[in-house]
Amino acid sequence: MNTAADHASPLAPEWLAVPADLNALQEPMWASGVGKNDAGEITVEGLSVSELKERFGTPLFVMSESDFRSRARAFKDAFDAAFADICGGVDVYYAGKSFLCTAVASWVAEEGLRLDTCSGGELAVAARAGIEGSNLGLHGNNKSDAEINRALDMSLGRIVVDSIDELERVAKIASSRGEVAKVMLRLTPGVHAHTHEFIATAHEDQKFGLSMAEDSTEEAGLSAAEEAVAAATSYASIELLGLHCHIGSQIFEPDGFAVAAEKLLGFLAAMQAKYSIVMPELDLGGGYGIAYTPVDTPRPPAEIAEAMAAVVRSKCAELGITPPRISIEPGRAIVGSTTFTLYEVGTLKTVRVDAPESEDGQKNVTYPRRYVSVDGGMSDNARPVLYDADYSAILASRDSDATPQLSRVVGKHCESGDIVVRDVYLPADVAAGDLLAVPGTGAYCWALSSNYNYLARPGVVAVRDGAARLIVRGETEEDLLNRDMGVANV
Repeated sequence: MNTAADHASPLAPEWLAVPADLNALQEPMWASGVGKNDAGEITVEGLSVSELKERFGTPLFVMSESDFRSRARAFKDAFDAAFADICGGVDVYYAGKSFLCTAVASWVAEEGLRLDTCSGGELAVAARAGIEGSNLGLHGNNKSDAEINRALDMSLGRIVVDSIDELERVAKIASSRGEVAKVMLRLTPGVHAHTHEFIATAHEDQKFGLSMAEDSTEEAGLSAAEEAVAAATSYASIELLGLHCHIGSQIFEPDGFAVAAEKLLGFLAAMQAKYSIVMPELDLGGGYGIAYTPVDTPRPPAEIAEAMAAVVRSKCAELGITPPRISIEPGRAIVGSTTFTLYEVGTLKTVRVDAPESEDGQKNVTYPRRYVSVDGGMSDNARPVLYDADYSAILASRDSDATPQLSRVVGKHCESGDIVVRDVYLPADVAAGDLLAVPGTGAYCWALSSNYNYLARPGVVAVRDGAARLIVRGETEEDLLNRDMGVANV
């Protein structure tokens, strides 16, 4: 009898094992409520993917609203409990950049979270959803004057300032309006998270934040971060709420968060003593990892919260300071696993790939790799081409008893890098017309989507209590052409 190991390909990465059951949904990559019916179809709260495809077409982002709400509540409840004795709870800001629409903004508010935005457009979504300005934050390394004015118009709870230049502009604009802007300073604590270089954001040589290194300004011994604190205290139009940091994304290990928290608390204590001020808030950012593949091991919110609370409790006691109000900014960890992308298979082909040496020592041996093309691609998931991100996939429209075959799921764009899933074992009988599901696409997929090759961006469907509704309508060719001003619309 053949085993899974008998079908392993030398072309597969070391981490990728042949699944014991190609038809099984492997946790924790999927939302709660996702299962399979008797026909082997993936279902979301009882709705089959064939029904969703018939109603809404493909590609399609399929989101579990119930799962989103559950994950949002889990973060709020876990962090409130862990920090209850330290600072009375935690302000959880959902990172809207991961995925935002008016429906999601409403869910965030209803579950007791706040909302982190990064642009005027995201503020517009929040306003349309009816989110109070006091529950909003504005990030960004290059806020326009219009965005700063909009934040003040909406009486935002915080503007996270990213540079000394920006601090001066916020102070000037607020002063001209006769107002006081509530500001946090984003610092780069020099903590290197165990993540991809392009999504590690706390080291010195990058565009975000104010360096805590003492040689980061021309004045000897004064860091850019301290210079910003000193400047903020001198502006009558600035209320300095506190400090912020974000060390990266898709992080599983707790070490980086602990080191960052200790460094920021130490800096906060030093600044309060030196400048005779009180900074009542500290934001420790987000970046908690999720499962994109079977080998990813995300930590539950309670475990993250307890580990961070232990560090904050201990460090504040060591420093002899009153603990600041803590806030965090999970985005991916809330929305990522709530969603899968549904595709229809088109063309398939198998190529032979050279391998350096076979298991029995033979050289110049080739092995098969099958290319499975789907009706989307890098226009609805840019993360593989941007970050070499790994995903998984499963045959969604039926079960199969066929043997596993190493496959590469690719899109339909005119780019060789248009890869949706670089390596995955799929049944050998996958054919045109089958449906594939790629889990973990709730974060930074629709948000980064494009119209490359004039593909219309997919819609987003939310499922709750067995009912599906569009929360973002898929684009049409008419939508694309309506922005083309070269020929008058008839």
